[in-house]
Formats: sequence, C-alpha cells, structure tokens
Amino acid sequence: MASHVSLIDVMSAELAKLPGVGKKTAHRLAYHIISMPKEDVKRLSDVLWEGRQTIRLCDVCGNYTQDEKCAVCLDLDRDASAICVVKDPRDVAAMERIHDYRGLYHVLHGVLSPLDNIGPNDIDIKGLLKRLADGAVQEVIVATNPDIEGEATASYLARLIKPMRVKVTRIAHGVPVGSDLEYADEVTLSKALEGRREI
Repeated sequence: MASHVSLIDVMSAELAKLPGVGKKTAHRLAYHIISMPKEDVKRLSDVLWEGRQTIRLCDVCGNYTQDEKCAVCLDLDRDASAICVVKDPRDVAAMERIHDYRGLYHVLHGVLSPLDNIGPNDIDIKGLLKRLADGAVQEVIVATNPDIEGEATASYLARLIKPMRVKVTRIAHGVPVGSDLEYADEVTLSKALEGRREI
C-alpha cells in the first residue's frame, strides 16, 4: 500500500532544513504559511527568490552585497588601516551592530577544520593576503569564533601575517567559548573588541 505524503509534510520538511528550525517549529511555520493570504505568501516567495538570485559576494571583502562592493568597502570614512577577519557574513552583521569598529572586514567563508577536510585552500586566506600586500593595512583583527576551529584559524593566520610586519590581534574572550558571534549581544562584542590581544 503506497503511503501518501501531504504537501504540509513536504513544506515542513523543507522548512526544517533551515538552521535553528526543528520539526515542530517547521510544522507550525507550514501551517502558518498555509493560513496566510495568498498574496503575502507570493510576496514572501518572490523576495526569497530575488534575494537568492541578486545577493552576491563583495569583490573586495567577501561580505554579502547586491553590487560589486558592499556598503562597508564603499564607505570612505572607514579606517582602511585595520581589517577584521571573520568566518562568515553573519559575523560582519554582528560586529556592525556594536557601532564601535570603524575598520574594514575580510570574510573567510569558513575556518580551518581538519576533521571536516577544510584546509587553507578551502577558505579565502589568499584574498586576505592579497589585500595586505600593498602595506596600507597596519592591523589584522582576527574575530573568528572562540572554538577549536576558530583558534586554529587565528593561529594559522598569525603565522602567515606576522612576517609581513602587520600587527595581528585576536578579539578578547568576552565572547563565551563555544558560542557564535552572531548570537553575542552588543555589549559583549564591544568588550571583546576592546580587549583584543596581539597573537
């Protein structure tokens, strides 16, 4: 006897693929979407599709943008002598929420993780080194997560960058070990940035 899978179950299964959305939440979201006016669902669908089609990586730092360069890279008032290195674009958004950091960013799009077969060629280290080549950058602030992979990435970057006579600092561990930057509150992030140390 063939089993029949309802569209609600299919919707729930797709929604459950989103980070932080469990089966129960996905099921509630599916029922909520079904109860929404059709034009609202269409608008949601259209915006999601347009965002996925339009948003790309900044040619300079790797942050998300709709144009060739992101708003941070286009801002001439930013301090071009400092680059904050982060794991992904969500971390740029987290750092920008504190309004204390006025330098530039570089998004690695991952961290070193030998257990997951992610090595130096799998993240954007080459792009960072290229940005440092002209000598304009005086400090690289490594703001990867305070976990094993983030620490390994920070140490690896420090070994590569120090011979270039660029100061390498690490954000302080005001951010709890094992947590992600995107979930840290503004005060914690601000204190972590203030307490950064050279590595």
